[in-house]
Amino acid sequence: MFEKILIANRGEIACRVIRTARRLGIKTVAVYSDADKNALHVEMADEAVHIGPPPSAQSYLLIDRIIDACKKTGAQAVHPGYGFLSEKPAFQEALAAAGIAFIGPDAHAMRAMGDKIESKKLAKAAGVSTVPGYLGVIADDEEAVKIAREIGYPVMIKASAGGGGKGMRVAWNDEEAREGFRSATNEARSSFADDRVFIEKFIQQPRHIEIQLLADGQGTSLYLGERECSIQRRHQKVIEEAPSPFLDEATRKAMGEQAVALADAVQYKSAGTVEFIVDADRNFYFLEMNTRLQVEHPVTELITGFDLVELMIRVAAGEKLTIKQEDVRLHGWAIEARVYAEDPFRNFLPSTGRLTHYRPPSDDPHVRVDTGVFEGGEISMFYDPMIAKLCTWGSTRDAAIARMREALDQYYIRGVSHNIPFLASLMANQRFVDGRLTTNFIAEEYPNGFHASDLPPEDPAVLVAVAAVIHRSLNDRDIQISGKMVGSTVKVRDDWVVVVDGTPHPVHLHPANDGPMRVGCTVDIAGQHHAVWTDWRIGEPLFRGTVNGAHVCIQIDRVGIGYRLHHSGAQAMVKVLTPNAARLDALMPVKAPPDMSKFLLSPMPGLLVSLAVSEGQEIKAGEVLAVVEAMKMENILRASQDGTVAKIHAAPGSSLAVDQKIVEFA
Repeated sequence: MFEKILIANRGEIACRVIRTARRLGIKTVAVYSDADKNALHVEMADEAVHIGPPPSAQSYLLIDRIIDACKKTGAQAVHPGYGFLSEKPAFQEALAAAGIAFIGPDAHAMRAMGDKIESKKLAKAAGVSTVPGYLGVIADDEEAVKIAREIGYPVMIKASAGGGGKGMRVAWNDEEAREGFRSATNEARSSFADDRVFIEKFIQQPRHIEIQLLADGQGTSLYLGERECSIQRRHQKVIEEAPSPFLDEATRKAMGEQAVALADAVQYKSAGTVEFIVDADRNFYFLEMNTRLQVEHPVTELITGFDLVELMIRVAAGEKLTIKQEDVRLHGWAIEARVYAEDPFRNFLPSTGRLTHYRPPSDDPHVRVDTGVFEGGEISMFYDPMIAKLCTWGSTRDAAIARMREALDQYYIRGVSHNIPFLASLMANQRFVDGRLTTNFIAEEYPNGFHASDLPPEDPAVLVAVAAVIHRSLNDRDIQISGKMVGSTVKVRDDWVVVVDGTPHPVHLHPANDGPMRVGCTVDIAGQHHAVWTDWRIGEPLFRGTVNGAHVCIQIDRVGIGYRLHHSGAQAMVKVLTPNAARLDALMPVKAPPDMSKFLLSPMPGLLVSLAVSEGQEIKAGEVLAVVEAMKMENILRASQDGTVAKIHAAPGSSLAVDQKIVEFA
């Protein structure tokens, strides 16, 4: 076994590898860029080595600097995580030449499977079902259109070296094929330094289901069940679960055996994943093989009990697998939700900045949080905006979903926008609960983007009752600590008006006690009694308790004289006022927001890659105005209506802040 390993990665996956290494008694080395000098993975590791500036091309992607860090610290092996150098054959070969083990497959397997074009040819030769398409090199956008017509629309344009949804576009006509080819090529060149793309038939109503592989290169190859990864946005996974609610045992076995056959064909060793498209009749087609650990590997670990990182380390150290296929058993259900720093109410635009408050759920042994951030840390514009992978386990799928909904309510994040409201909406969506999934799920269920109206309906009585109890506790505290004249008494009020998003709710409270650590009230709202019990204490950001016997967790932010309450993904502005104050509050004017319709604003922090218009130019609705790159993704900004360009406020190459002016219209 290794005594010291280096993790050639950052963020949550680096922290995750460090945890397993620590449990095995292996010392760890972190590497970091300037942007990550205070990162969690740097703090967790036994040693840390600086490797360059923030851009990954000048730090995490530099093989020589990783090897120098190994030599400097005496690391005997490198775990690459995922992304960055994890699927670069040259990295494994350079490590081998330096006498350093690579915790992953050999270069020949990465070359065979890492190239999506060549891997499809090999899969077909190995008897694995493949999707119809054109696997040759495509010269330009016109050839892309010609090939797309021959295959038949819709088609998928994909980067050969792609991953993570980058360099991938769906085209339904010639114009989308041209534009998709150009964007996919640009993203592929920027993200992978390889601008080759290929085109294949886009199967409608598909499911994305993948098989987890494990092989020791010494005769044992296994499949550890499947993961359903159909809930995707822009081809990037949002929710993953294991097992799939769609597969039967026969299909699972057939897919697993084909995946193992493909792994054996390339003499694969270590953990890997074979991804398939599955249609409504359970026909499955090979998509690609990921020769690395997958982002969503925790759900497999939760239902099998195996630590995939540990097994990867043991295989890399030359150990044989001691488990057999018959030893693999699936227990219960696991769901993973990717928590991102992005604003779902603004078309999921990335959000960067400091985590002013950060408290993940932590009181349930069946909830797992894989993260690389901490309170006070920063979400950088240079890397993926993932905050954490939130995973829950249950004995059934319904139990895992219920636990996920509770965990999302408990996840307290401030300082950056995040997608927890969207994740909460997904968990409450009846189609998701029923397991009727396809890769088109988000596009079909949220055709006009995500809005507050997409959240599950909230019983206003719950927020009203909780707000009344919170405010009464604060009022009681204020009376006790405020200056009073000798002999005077002040009674805590029990009649209030709770104003929720402008709607008044008169309430009357009947306080109760159940010991020093548990208090409660019966709250009368419109003639209905609501029993509230809690052990909440002033200053806690989470109100945990019961309302009419049902458990609730509500996040509390004090805003001026009121509160912002978050529950089930929704938020409400609440004020608790005396009856007289409520009458006066209803007379207060509402300030109108400024009119910004004459400006094209940057929807996110990023780089202005190109500007397609000039001052004085007439534009039409739908016309491309600019391209902004953020988190390695190109975002095309279009005109929402006809008009004339009056002034240009930013030049190509400019770094933009969110809502910064780019173009002004007459």
